[in-house]
Amino acid sequence: MTFLTRLLVALALVLGIAGTAAANPRYAGFVIDARTGKVLYAENADARRYPASLTKMMTLYLAFEALDAGRMRETTRIAVSRRAAAEPPSKIGLKAGSTITVRDAMLALVTKSANDAATALGEHLGGSEAGFARMATEKARALGMRNTTFRNAHGLPNPRQVTTARDMAILGIALREHFPQRYAIFQTRSFSFGKQVFGNHNRLLQQVKGVDGIKTGYINASGFNLVTSARSGNRSIVAVVMGGNTAASRDAHMRDLIARYMPKASTRGGGGLVAKRGVSPVVTSSIAPEIRQAPVPTLRAEQTVQSASLGMLPVPEPRGAQAEVAALAQAADQSETFQEAAGGWTIQIAATPGRDDALSILERARSRVPGPLRDAAPLVVEYRTGGQTVYRARFAGFSGKDSAWQACGALKKHGFNCWASEG
Repeated sequence: MTFLTRLLVALALVLGIAGTAAANPRYAGFVIDARTGKVLYAENADARRYPASLTKMMTLYLAFEALDAGRMRETTRIAVSRRAAAEPPSKIGLKAGSTITVRDAMLALVTKSANDAATALGEHLGGSEAGFARMATEKARALGMRNTTFRNAHGLPNPRQVTTARDMAILGIALREHFPQRYAIFQTRSFSFGKQVFGNHNRLLQQVKGVDGIKTGYINASGFNLVTSARSGNRSIVAVVMGGNTAASRDAHMRDLIARYMPKASTRGGGGLVAKRGVSPVVTSSIAPEIRQAPVPTLRAEQTVQSASLGMLPVPEPRGAQAEVAALAQAADQSETFQEAAGGWTIQIAATPGRDDALSILERARSRVPGPLRDAAPLVVEYRTGGQTVYRARFAGFSGKDSAWQACGALKKHGFNCWASEG
């Protein structure tokens, strides 16, 4: 009787979730055959939702890309800014002015879903939070994520950081296809940092056979989100659940989707649904059909206040992908200018034709001159003149002229150009 009772309770839970999914205004679900691209299930798949910590999937995608391109190594130590250290939980307790290796930062994102590590990694990749947001949104467009806009690297509330269940499935497949050697990091069960051990928030890794990742997420505005990759024999699917009322109901619904649709997935097909990086078109039409524009959910007052407290700058709502990227670029420039003005003295060490070149120079400078640059914030500022675009590699946040000049002196001894300015 005990076994029968448990079975009936579990069945009622699954049926209840399936029956109420459509009635939940935040719910969206999507399941795709990762071999053929056939959509096996879709409910509100193209309605805009808040990604929450699913955002960190893109942070990790860009980190994997930088590692493969040689712009950084897993042993590279990245600086923890005051902004990163001040992020609200979930976090691993990084201190402003400290450093963390790229490897540890990535593990902190995969397991603890640490916001402090995500911000540090995002600032390292993009030169600033706004710079990262632009990179992430441009990458989303390149991957075929037509309804996604990123504003930060962690997923904490921002009313204009939105995505869809279909877009998150595209990102999940892209992570698997483009980085097969690095994807295994999503299977990490626990992560040790200092004297602490952090378990993975994705409990399905231990509960459901065949699940090999990917990421959980939650903020008040989004509900409980989950992207899951699962394989069984020659079958493979990626599934997305967004807007769960609790973590338990979300996980139960995901288990049901896997059980229901894995047997319907094909045993044939070679994958390759998201084309190799830099190649167009990047997404098959079965994954990314024409997207219906859906309204962006409205944040409650307290969530809007939280967004403002995180330092977000208002940006006019864009229309269309190109306008969206342009508006985000403008916001990035405004944000970087604001950070520099607030930080006192700034030094510039290079102006390059590419953002990646500027980031590489900043990383090299910090590794060679760690002392004077310990508390400085690396920035990449885009500047357009005469129809050309250059990227200025800068360090900001010096308390005064003496500290800025000291840093310049140390940089020049190591072969870097440098000039200092106030404001």
